Amino acid sequence: MGTRWQVTIDGPLQDPARLQAECQATVDLVDLQMSTWNRDSDLMRLNAAPVGEWVALPPELLFVLQTGLQVSHLTDGAFEMNLGDAVRAWGFLDTAPSLAAIRAASTAPRIPATQALELGEGRARARAPLALDLSGIAKGYAVDRLADLLAAWHLPHALVEIDGELRATGPRRDGSPWSVAVQDPNTDAAHSVFALTDGAIATSGDYRHFVTLRSTRLSHTMDPKRGAPLVDAPASVSVLAPTCIMADAMATALMVMGPQAATFATTHGIQALVLKRAAQPQTRTI
Repeated sequence: MGTRWQVTIDGPLQDPARLQAECQATVDLVDLQMSTWNRDSDLMRLNAAPVGEWVALPPELLFVLQTGLQVSHLTDGAFEMNLGDAVRAWGFLDTAPSLAAIRAASTAPRIPATQALELGEGRARARAPLALDLSGIAKGYAVDRLADLLAAWHLPHALVEIDGELRATGPRRDGSPWSVAVQDPNTDAAHSVFALTDGAIATSGDYRHFVTLRSTRLSHTMDPKRGAPLVDAPASVSVLAPTCIMADAMATALMVMGPQAATFATTHGIQALVLKRAAQPQTRTI
């Protein structure tokens, strides 16, 4: 997934080397199944399969795809997985931005995953050409898998993080919450500090991952309608949820919604913090 993971445990731990190995194996499994950086991943096998051909897939990947489709329906397409061609064209993977690829991604008919992807029992197939990218949901899922592993180890006082996506498996040993800071996009300081005891928080923002093209900084979050980076999007969106997969996907969707994000969050009971640049008003929905 092109990133790193961290697990913080408050309390004694037997056999830390074994736990570290199991954590790494958990992350490696998600990467092997869902990474677009790995051309041999299960996700890339699905992307490469001919339209109409069923592809056997592991249950973990099918769960993430099903969750992604559900969030896409809930957000009226603001969360979109079928954007891999645009992500690659704009240089957010292992290649530099390509003007020819950018033109192709922005002009090609864009069929959403809800129409292009069909899921079955242990398998999936394309109804239309697929270029699935799970960068807006897979890291959150990986955090949840690590949290499940810690629960299996009976470690109730831990905090898991992958690239700004966090989940607490319980409070600290003394009962106090974990303090999770959200960066102010205009400074290096913390804008807000959340008390996390059991649940997840995910932040999507253009200050974390971006490319610069012709002196313009471009967000890694794609506009599903344009096949191009968002324009005038919030600087960051943080979402609190019981699971990190939902926090991750909803943070991505709210980034895409832009000015409508706060209203959507309030209407649907989503705990979110929307931060904009200094010249724009801040919106907080908690």
